[in-house]
Formats: sequence, C-alpha cells, structure tokens
Amino acid sequence: MNSIGRDLTINCLLRLSRSDYGSVASLSRDFRAMVRSGEIYRLRRQNGVAEHWVYFSCNVLEWDAYDPYRERWIQVPKMPPDECFMCSDKESLAVGTQLLVFGMARIVFRYSILTNSWTRADPMNSPRCLFGSTSVGEKAFVAGGTDSIGNILSSAEMYDSQTHTWTPLPSMNRARKMCSGVFMDGKFYVIGGVANNNIVLTCGEEYDLKRCSWRIIENMSEGLNGVTGAPPLIAVVSNELYAADYSEKDLKKYDKKNNRWITLGKLPERSVSMNGWGLAFRACGDRLIVIGGPRTYTGGTIELNSWIPDERPPVWNLIARRPSGNFVYNCAVMGC
Repeated sequence: MNSIGRDLTINCLLRLSRSDYGSVASLSRDFRAMVRSGEIYRLRRQNGVAEHWVYFSCNVLEWDAYDPYRERWIQVPKMPPDECFMCSDKESLAVGTQLLVFGMARIVFRYSILTNSWTRADPMNSPRCLFGSTSVGEKAFVAGGTDSIGNILSSAEMYDSQTHTWTPLPSMNRARKMCSGVFMDGKFYVIGGVANNNIVLTCGEEYDLKRCSWRIIENMSEGLNGVTGAPPLIAVVSNELYAADYSEKDLKKYDKKNNRWITLGKLPERSVSMNGWGLAFRACGDRLIVIGGPRTYTGGTIELNSWIPDERPPVWNLIARRPSGNFVYNCAVMGC
C-alpha cells in the first residue's frame, strides 16, 4: 500500500466491489488484516459506501446470496446441524457484516462475511419468535413476538454487531406478535401484528432513539391485506415506506402526511404466496426487491424482481432466476 500512499490506496479500496476483496486481500497483508478485522467495512460506512446483497433461505439450513451489483450468486456455507433449526420458518436479520438466524428457544447462529463461517451467537435477553425487526448500520432493533410458552410480548431490544451484545429498550405500548419492523426517518417502526385473543392490530408504533420512547400511530396498517396471513410485507427506500399487499398483489406506498396507503400498481405476476408466506419483499439499496416463484409440480424456480421507485407505476425487472425451492422461508439484505 506504500507505493501511492496508504490513505489514497484505502480510499480506492473503499469503492471497490466487496466481491473482489478476497482476491485483493491475497495480494496485501495490510489489506487482508483490514478485511478480516472488519475495519474496511467500518470505513465504508463512515464514507457512505455500501453494497446490498440479498440473503434468503428456501431449504432447511441452506442459504443463498445474490449480488445485484455484479449480477452473480454468492455461495454461503450450510448452517451447522441443530435440532432447533430443522424447521425452516426461523427469524433472521442482517446487521453490519453479520446474518443472524434465530432458532427455537435461545439458540442463535451468526454468519459472518469476514470469516465466511457460522458460529453460535449470544441470545436476546428475552428470546422470542414472530417479532418485528430492522437494522441500520451496525445496530439492529427487535420488538414484540412471543416467548417460548406463547406469551405475546411488548418488550424490545437493540443489538450491537461490534460488541455482539443485546441491550433492553423500553417496552412498546401494545404487546404484539406477527408484526414487522422498519427504520425510517431515523426511527424504528413496528407495524401490524396480532394481540391477545387474536385481535388484529392496525396501529403502528414509532420508537424515537433520541427520546427513548414509543408513540402509537393509529390505523397505520389499515388497508393492508386481510385479517389473516403473514406479517405485513413492508420495506423502506429513501425514507419512503412501501408494502406488498399480498391479498390483492398490489404495491402500495405510505402517505405519511395523511396516514394512508396509496396503490401504485401490481407486484410481479409470477411471485405468488400462501397468504403472504413464502414471499420476500425487501429494500435493497435504492430498489425494492420481490423474491418468490411460481407454484409448479415439476420443480421449483426462484425469481428476483426489482424496481427503483420513481413517480411512475412500478415496472418490475427480472434480475435473477435459478432452480430452487420456490417458498422463501427467510430473507435479509446486508448492506456494507
């Protein structure tokens, strides 16, 4: 790194695709240490540089990854066998350079792109499933869900991917499971869900990180889907909230000023679901991604469709397709 100066070299490497970091690291001991320690990714975040890769699972213990920048598939090692993960419907989230997958009870596995390997991770202070979650930078937020005996929770926690620690947050105003979470305008939002006695909640809650407090937003998910099905399929691009209404196969946008949903157009035609289950809807940088596939009896195909939001109705682009199970059990987007 000394021939053109270390700072200039690092500045160039920050903007290199992270797909190439493995080969470049083999040429420089200094850069190899920066990659393995995660320092290069911390510098990328500080300089506003990030690539978003999509990680998803259609089979037990197996994960696929797709790099939309280079338009190529990335091989992810198989998860270690564990009886807590032999069912496919587990929670997951990506934060920093890690993918966290939550199993039954207190078991959590962590995949790191720094080592390209899985390890056991520390569980939440209050282990849960069917919770809402989101991440921003090196922090992740979770709220709601149910505990191991089915109690519906209002508690919330924050995860720091640098220290691998969970910190309790103030509890929400409403206990809820099967809810969804997003980060928008510098705040953590939890939307929808089901309360005790199977009461469907249409209110959302907003967590202000500076004030450390929750605020209820009445009717925030009203008009999305039916009263049964999966948690709301929501995603944020450029601080705008979008939803995949799986009951009508519509794409909707949230009108913050008037607290209502506006239909923009249709979802990709071949992306089907079972009451919202099996379909992934995520933000991937400046675009929305829909991952799913047609239901067939002759073998599965998974398709990734994307659209960069603009002022016109959505026109979905098929960016990738491969033979696979066509029911998406888990999906997370890692931006680093």
